[in-house]
Amino acid sequence: CHVYSINDLNTLFPSPVFCFQMSFPGNLHLVLVLRPTSLLQSPSGTGTDLGFRFSQDDFMLKMPVVMLSSVTDLLRYIDENQLTSEFGGTLEYCHSDWIVLRTAIESFAVTVKEIAQMLQAFGTELAETELPDEADAIEFLLRSHTDKYRQLKEDIRSVMRQGRHLLSNLEAAKAAKADGQEDRDIKQDWDTVQRLLTQLRDMEMAFDGFFEKHHLKLQQYLQLMRYEMSFHEVELFSLSAQEKEIAAVGGTVVHTEQLLEKLESLDTRAQEEMARAQIVILRGHQLAAGHHYALALIVQRCNELRHHCDVLTTAIRAKQAGSVTVCVCPCLCLQATRWCDEGAYLLANQLVDKFQSKEGAQAALEDIERLQEQAPSCLRQSPDVLSLEFVAILTPQLQVHIMKELIETERIYVEELLSVLLGYRAEMDNPALSDLLPPVLRNKKEVLFGNMPEIYKFHSRTFLQDLEGCLETAERVGACFLKRKEHFQVYERYCNNKPQSELLWRQCSASAFFQECQKKLEHKLGLDSYLLKPVQRLTKYQLLLKELLKHSADSEYISELQGALEAMLDLLKSVNDSMHQIAITGYEGELSELGRVLMQGSFTVWISHKRGSTRMKDLARFKPMQRHLFLHEHALLFCKRREEHGEGHDRTPSYSFKHCLRMSAVGITENVKGDVKKFELWYSGREEVYVVQAPTFQIKIAWLKEIRKILTNQQRLLQGFYFASNCLSASTLGVLFISAVPNDVPA
Repeated sequence: CHVYSINDLNTLFPSPVFCFQMSFPGNLHLVLVLRPTSLLQSPSGTGTDLGFRFSQDDFMLKMPVVMLSSVTDLLRYIDENQLTSEFGGTLEYCHSDWIVLRTAIESFAVTVKEIAQMLQAFGTELAETELPDEADAIEFLLRSHTDKYRQLKEDIRSVMRQGRHLLSNLEAAKAAKADGQEDRDIKQDWDTVQRLLTQLRDMEMAFDGFFEKHHLKLQQYLQLMRYEMSFHEVELFSLSAQEKEIAAVGGTVVHTEQLLEKLESLDTRAQEEMARAQIVILRGHQLAAGHHYALALIVQRCNELRHHCDVLTTAIRAKQAGSVTVCVCPCLCLQATRWCDEGAYLLANQLVDKFQSKEGAQAALEDIERLQEQAPSCLRQSPDVLSLEFVAILTPQLQVHIMKELIETERIYVEELLSVLLGYRAEMDNPALSDLLPPVLRNKKEVLFGNMPEIYKFHSRTFLQDLEGCLETAERVGACFLKRKEHFQVYERYCNNKPQSELLWRQCSASAFFQECQKKLEHKLGLDSYLLKPVQRLTKYQLLLKELLKHSADSEYISELQGALEAMLDLLKSVNDSMHQIAITGYEGELSELGRVLMQGSFTVWISHKRGSTRMKDLARFKPMQRHLFLHEHALLFCKRREEHGEGHDRTPSYSFKHCLRMSAVGITENVKGDVKKFELWYSGREEVYVVQAPTFQIKIAWLKEIRKILTNQQRLLQGFYFASNCLSASTLGVLFISAVPNDVPA
């Protein structure tokens, strides 16, 4: 309950009831208006001019208003202990003190709100600040943000002091109560100020935490930038490039000696740079220990520096050792040549007349023996030693030239894949080029580019690093290919998609979109040439592996190299077979259910069906047919090759499906009388017999080998269930037959 005289209302509120309502929390339920009864209560000293008048508008409120003419009337509504002495009550109350206190509390609340807004605005500024690319600019940000933070902290402390001062005043007022009972208004005001102080402390703690994280991020960003600058200032990378430019072997002794001088100078500089690299690595360890947010990048940089240090040191030492050996070998050759010349001169000057006497012959023998004792060490054991030493020097060098080519072409390949993915594939989503994109290309990235992103990911993140690790041990590259053998299956999926990709390319190759992309990339060749790169790369691998095998005949890792070459050749064959398989038309069913394609090729075929008295010797009268055969793991398909469509490089074959033999019901006769290129396939107990003529004897043998593998594997699988019956001896009849439940597919 708040009681005001007319004078108080005149002083506080120009529009009394409305302002009165708006100035206090809660809702007003009743308004009591006490009229003045004496001139002393009138602000102007007259009874007629009250200085405070009510109009009808003042009471346009949904509440009762009671006009009182005396204090006695007021006591009917309010207890005297709730009224001050001027209204005939006993309440100890100073209105001016209450006004001051209330104003202070409201001012404190407004200030807390302003502080919250300032903190929010500063937090938004910090969050939206773009990190600059220069260290000086980052340092300026750190200073300016810190200054603002400190100013805000000082403002918060000032408001805190204001709030604590209010609390102390309220506690003093509460303690001054004579009856010892706590005033309800004082308790509410105390709770309000305490709540605001708590909110202020919470805001301060949250702000401190946010700024600490932001400040740490800026500091770590500055540390990272300086670390990156130090990393790039290390000249190991340029020294590695210089080392690669120095030939491994000189053409002459003089040239090799010059190479040794260059290597010695390079080694001195490399030692200095490696010392700087160690300092950068140590700094990286310190940043990592400090839980830097870019921990992964810092560790990667440290590893790169260590790797380059090791690679550079190894490369320089290897070339120095090779050059020293190269210098030694010509010297040995020169010594051997001089010795041979001396021997020829000695023999030419030994007169035959001296051999007529025993003494003369003995002297000539002694001269020859003396010459033999002076022979160079490389010739004392065997003349082949010098040749072997040369081979020992040249072979590793040749392996390293081959490995360098493999690594360099791999880097170029990865860069080309990336340029296609960024310069063409990603640009298909570029809104700026959407008007140039043909409608047929929209949402067709996967068709045009296939799984090229998967191929790029494998080579850039995995295989390139594998190859780089084999630079000094070239013969171990075979293990890399074998280790990643399964990963290379991505090429099979890429090649299977190639026909659809080429068809889509032919439809829109002349579009302005591709021309614009090619112009930006500054490519001399069109996109279609780059889409062929993955297929060409597979061919390159097997060629380099063959070349490496030539110079690794005595290597302990030759089996790995041979295995790698076979794996690449098998992959090429599998890719080629798969690309032919996808051109099959007319087969009702899923080709994938027939298993992997093992072989495919064109043959001449004669077919005989068991009807009446038809005999095998009558096969010669049957008309031969040209058929393209596809040998799957579970079936053999007979197709007819159709004429190729398109022009030039775009010509592609197609195959019309004709017949299918399930391998579970197939038998073979390996030799057919009269032609070494023929073999016989029979089906369902000789219900159908197919005489197949291969283009060459070697092709026939290869097909029989694969068919035997399939039939042998089937026999092993069936062995646990039942034994084959009607099994004829292959040694007497040249026949292998496996009986099974017939499972024909209509042609």
